[in-house]
Amino acid sequence: MRVLLAEDEITIAVTLKDELESRGHVVLHAADTATAILLLEKEAPEAVVTDIRMPGAGGMALLERSIALDPARPVIVMTGYATIDQAVEAMRMGAANYVQKPFRNEALAKMLDAFGRVRALENENRALRSQLAGGLAVEGVVGGSPTMLAVFTRVRTVAPTDATVLVQGESGTGKERIARALHHHSSRANGPFVALSCAALPESLLEAELFGYEKGAFTDARKERRGRFELADKGTLFLDDIDDMPLDMQVKFLRVLQERSFERLGAEQPITVDIRVVAATKVPLLDRVKAGRFREDLYYRINVVPVMLPPLRERKGDVPLLVQHFVERHGRGRPYTISRATMALLERHPWPGNVRELENAVQRAIALAGDRRELAAEDLLALDPRWRGAVEVKPGVRPLREVLREHEVEHIKLALAETGGHRSQTADLLGISRKVLWEKMRDFGIVAPGEDEAEKEP
Repeated sequence: MRVLLAEDEITIAVTLKDELESRGHVVLHAADTATAILLLEKEAPEAVVTDIRMPGAGGMALLERSIALDPARPVIVMTGYATIDQAVEAMRMGAANYVQKPFRNEALAKMLDAFGRVRALENENRALRSQLAGGLAVEGVVGGSPTMLAVFTRVRTVAPTDATVLVQGESGTGKERIARALHHHSSRANGPFVALSCAALPESLLEAELFGYEKGAFTDARKERRGRFELADKGTLFLDDIDDMPLDMQVKFLRVLQERSFERLGAEQPITVDIRVVAATKVPLLDRVKAGRFREDLYYRINVVPVMLPPLRERKGDVPLLVQHFVERHGRGRPYTISRATMALLERHPWPGNVRELENAVQRAIALAGDRRELAAEDLLALDPRWRGAVEVKPGVRPLREVLREHEVEHIKLALAETGGHRSQTADLLGISRKVLWEKMRDFGIVAPGEDEAEKEP
């Protein structure tokens, strides 16, 4: 593994470099921040080991630049006792680990060996996924999880035929994209793709949209108009939300599917069309059949080839791929990054709105980022109750964060009382810096003994 070692103390740099090279790593050494950043940008090492205190901007600047260039690259920070707070901050920013001086070179080398093995497995999985998806991926659809690869296989298999397809999936899973992919990979690709949502129109307008009408067919029919069946001739007609199609319209639609002919409203002459029908439903359509809300004969007519789209919560591993795709689509060429911790949150989130919700989240985070290049978790998950403090728990069970905060507040108050409100002594007693103590007192609203609200430090 190619490792960038940023360390200005020559004795540490030489011995650590020897240890790492003896284990097969290629080590690029820099003794100051500027050189380290140049090597980082030019050589693209697979891992970074950096001291916190370095000539120039320091190790935190190198960490920030590394994350911006490659969020997945592991960074290990080396710190002395006096900079332990910065090491903690580095971990928060996305550092993979830290070691406190003095340390054993062998221990740090083992950390890198472990990261190297993980990186190798990730690269292997990515290569296999790319190889699979390269032969199976369909136009306009992003995914590499096993469930999506199965969808791609079915789409690729059925696209060249004229079989009617029923795409089933929750709202926001990308049903129209699958319909467009079926069209794109078919012999009808040069023909029209016509889409219509059955939920968007009342029955009277839906009939006119599908069949078209002659001039004078009804009061507002001032001229003839072709319907979606005609517009889709020699191409594909996509009917979204077919579960919302009224029963009377289902009878008329079934006839078109059977005969491939129809009459415009107000006309007597039948029109024959050559269309491929793709329908989509957001609910289990068979349940509608059992409830008498969908015709059984139409169900079997459109469900010739079913395609089941999994919800995003079941597409393990696809969230990072989708996030990157949406950043590239909406980022206007800017190199936005997301920390490993934030990406882990995104992968754990249930995404009830599925891919559509994730895309909206990325767009929102980009809009709120301003001059920042790292997308913030609170912007990406702004609608998640966890970010509003509304954590749902069983009665009698309090959120762990709340309990820990309460104990931390009481412990700080106890330490302040022990030192008579002396800030520096309290910080030493708690093993934290005076700055961290002040921040905690500010955030928790803690007032030292003998100090009123107006006297707190700015």
